[in-house]
Amino acid sequence: MSSPLLFLTACLIWGSTFFAITLQLGEVAPAVSVVYRFALASAVLFAWCAARGDRLLLPWRAQRWMMLQGAATFALSYICTYTSEQYLVSGLVAVLFALMVFWNPILNRIAFGTPLAWRTWAAGGVAICGVTLLFFHSIGDAWTQIRNGGSGHFLLGLVLALTATLASSVGNVVVIKVRQQSGNVLLTMAWSMLWGTTLVALWVLASGQHFSLPSTAKYWGGLLWLSLLGSVIAFAAYFTLIHRIGSDKAVYIGVVTPVISVLLSIQLEHYRPGAMEWIGMVLCLSSVVWALQPTSTTTAKT
Repeated sequence: MSSPLLFLTACLIWGSTFFAITLQLGEVAPAVSVVYRFALASAVLFAWCAARGDRLLLPWRAQRWMMLQGAATFALSYICTYTSEQYLVSGLVAVLFALMVFWNPILNRIAFGTPLAWRTWAAGGVAICGVTLLFFHSIGDAWTQIRNGGSGHFLLGLVLALTATLASSVGNVVVIKVRQQSGNVLLTMAWSMLWGTTLVALWVLASGQHFSLPSTAKYWGGLLWLSLLGSVIAFAAYFTLIHRIGSDKAVYIGVVTPVISVLLSIQLEHYRPGAMEWIGMVLCLSSVVWALQPTSTTTAKT
């Protein structure tokens, strides 16, 4: 499959998954839903690899990197994402994931010494202004609730969503190390998802949560969509793109996905952003586009 088609596939699927997550909230604990999602996804991937005749076992030197990727990408990031959507509109969580455009180069700088262009820092400042405007009213309302003895759950959701974006970026950096051990994208995804599923399942048991089977068709429909398309197909497209063009370019997906997610939130979650929220979203997404523009030859040498 060509890189543009992989890009389009990931954008269209992930643009819908933030809303699909809301279909799984309420009846089952968020962490339990994460276990169900990636247990099914990893099983499908292992079956796919077996049908292709792949050797399923990988050496420990590869497994340790896949364990780290699973912990970051499929455990911490998704526990935080699912929990945050109990308190935030799904489209807003998607907008925050666009900030991975800045986390990725910063983490690549820390891990591999990759130079950071001045544009990354400048665009990051614009993005912070956009996020501030986007959540200004909601943060103010949440702070007022806290002062009046309320829970302030909105702020918790915001912190969790930001944590999820950072964890996902850590996973993107680890993907580079995983690819050095094995070029089989589907098999390494299967193992990473299995490790992530195992870690989340252990967390569910240690925290005293209970595994229960949902009873609604809405939940099962969301689970199948998230597992088969949102996890197997979209992640396969995304990690293949990282392998082909690098994580800094693959995160362009983070520009398109929030637009689709916000439109779905307006249509399906009755989200009604005001003028300040629209300006904030425009600033966030514009800063992402600016940060990802090709660097001139002269700038690259400085």
